Amino acid sequence: MTKKISFPHLGYYYIVLEYFFSKATKCEVIVPPNTTKRTIALGAKYSPDFVCVPFKYNLGNYIEALEKGANVLIQAGGGCRYGYYAELEEKILKDLGYDFEFYNLISDNHVSLIKGYKFCKKMNRKINPFKCFYYFINAFLMVIFLDKIERYIRLNMGFEVHKGEFEKLEQEYFDSFKNNGIIKNICLYKEYKKKFKNIEINKDINHLKVMLVGELYSLIDTNSSCHIERKLIKMGIEVHRDTDLTYLMITKRFKLRRMIKRGKKYIKYHLGADASGSVVKSLESSKNGFDGILHLKSFGCTPEISAMSILSKISQKYGIPILYFSFDAEDNEVCVDTRLEAFYDMIKRKGRK
Repeated sequence: MTKKISFPHLGYYYIVLEYFFSKATKCEVIVPPNTTKRTIALGAKYSPDFVCVPFKYNLGNYIEALEKGANVLIQAGGGCRYGYYAELEEKILKDLGYDFEFYNLISDNHVSLIKGYKFCKKMNRKINPFKCFYYFINAFLMVIFLDKIERYIRLNMGFEVHKGEFEKLEQEYFDSFKNNGIIKNICLYKEYKKKFKNIEINKDINHLKVMLVGELYSLIDTNSSCHIERKLIKMGIEVHRDTDLTYLMITKRFKLRRMIKRGKKYIKYHLGADASGSVVKSLESSKNGFDGILHLKSFGCTPEISAMSILSKISQKYGIPILYFSFDAEDNEVCVDTRLEAFYDMIKRKGRK
């Protein structure tokens, strides 16, 4: 039987995953359809009621991938309860009658490179370990380049003179490096970095700045948070978000202890997942002239619930508005828009004063 690999969506990183698994295993890779209301409806229908939203989205992604013909599914998330999803997801899908192989690439609640290589070896016994390593390095660089470009977009898209230029160039960049080697991708990154910087922007010196903190899935996969990030950008706000795969894979392990040390007035130990980061980033944003903070999380995310009471104290002490969003399958985008518009009006009036 021909192997057809699939995985859950996580923002724009499906581009990198599709590249790596197609090159390393030489198998067909089926990317699930873009996450929609149908995705979350499918996931919620077959999920335990009080499981957090990423589980429901992941399950919906799997079902849609299986409908498209996938027969090999991968789970590779960790850091909190996410690392324990695999067994339950597999059991639910098997009970629904789907025929597939399921591979969990998690070890000690983190993605395991050894498990990843063994998976590739099982899919393709003739795999060359040096080529596999080459594809991994290229995929790693792709993640870093994507994150750097997206950070620049978040800071500047809301101030473009000719609307739509950033989004058009962003999609062009996404399409450009899907099947390229390392050297080509480095050259493309430098080329598009210049193109993005050549886009004309008109940023007022007193523009509004908002920091996004919270649970990683709600921050990275904007489909699950009603595209809040782009909504803020279109309001003409400079959006800051440090949580991305570059942060999670590289910088977090070096920053975590320093974060807890910097926030020792409010936290004495690691709160789990990204909650410590939420506290310290909110604290530093309050001191550095930000106009507001948005805290995003999935319903029932325990670490972020622990952080919320601390964030309220920071908000009171420094007088910075914090808007909390907790997402579940029943969320209404109209309600999200209404709250965002009210938040925007508040920080705009506050900024003028």
